[in-house]
Amino acid sequence: MKKFPEFLKNPANKISSASQYTRNIEGYVYDGADGSQVCFWTVQESGPSVEHVHDYDEYMLVVQGQYTLIIGGKRIPLKAGQEYLIKKGIRHGGEAIAGTRSIDVFGGKRAKRVGEI
Repeated sequence: MKKFPEFLKNPANKISSASQYTRNIEGYVYDGADGSQVCFWTVQESGPSVEHVHDYDEYMLVVQGQYTLIIGGKRIPLKAGQEYLIKKGIRHGGEAIAGTRSIDVFGGKRAKRVGEI
């Protein structure tokens, strides 16, 4: 697959650009009953992800392309099929390549939909 299925891109679940750490990225969010979230991201244009920290764990799975995670100055390239668990409280950022798709699962509320901000 070259893109996420259309049913995952419901406009009601579109993530507000004000809620994102990476410019020019399209995202859709789904909420768990426990307050967790699953986000489906597609990078529109290569660029950095601003360094940030969460007070919950983040699990990242790269589906297509490449994302370079940066933790403590260490560069961790993730390609399609590779995953990484970022523990809560760990400062991280990265570099996204255009066309990269990832699925990220957060142990808390990370993203806000268009209209929530």
